[in-house]
Amino acid sequence: MPLVAANGLKFHVQELGSGRPVVMVHGLLIGSLASWYFTAAPALARGHRVRMFDLRGHGRSERAASGYDVATLAGDLGALTADLDEPFDVVGHSWGALVAMQFALDHPERVRRLAIVEAPMPPSSALEMASFMATDESLPARLLDALPAPLREQVASGRRQAERLMKSLEYLLLESSLLADVRAEPELSNDALGQLRCRTLSVYGDRSSCAPGGERLSRAIPGVRHLVLRGGHYLH
Repeated sequence: MPLVAANGLKFHVQELGSGRPVVMVHGLLIGSLASWYFTAAPALARGHRVRMFDLRGHGRSERAASGYDVATLAGDLGALTADLDEPFDVVGHSWGALVAMQFALDHPERVRRLAIVEAPMPPSSALEMASFMATDESLPARLLDALPAPLREQVASGRRQAERLMKSLEYLLLESSLLADVRAEPELSNDALGQLRCRTLSVYGDRSSCAPGGERLSRAIPGVRHLVLRGGHYLH
């Protein structure tokens, strides 16, 4: 379990495969690098060097009381890819897709291609999507219920895994600034989206509440390829 020091924290980082680098960024709360490691990453690793990491406060990365805004997380992404000499591809899911877009805007010379998976763009909203506004004791359990059946069963099958995830959710929701950071996050304007110059793929599920945001991206990002697949928010 490699731990990498960056921005004053220790991050859990994993890699698969070899070739041109692809960096994958997961979403908040119930996301972790496992979201990619057990789904799309092995397929990509057949021809690429795939790097995944747990966001601050998630998975096996160090807990962080603050810094869940897109700008800070994009800074973490930059620090954890500083050793990559050549431009690389970035894949982001949900909040991780917003992070990936911000990184591409901040460092256009470093991003070769960008894949945006289910970014919660207005008119949809990250808060609506996961019912983030509530902070009652039942929220962690309700978030677990929102997982696709195979992932929910995987969590339920291992007591330690389930307990670890529940403790992580409770910390993030009740003891960190995550909710406040999400609520305060400014919207990416169409002008900003129009500055994305790398080859971009936008992927949304036809049963996702975020799908209208994908339509917006299809109009705002120059030359974007917009793809709608069968599925919900956990498309991967």
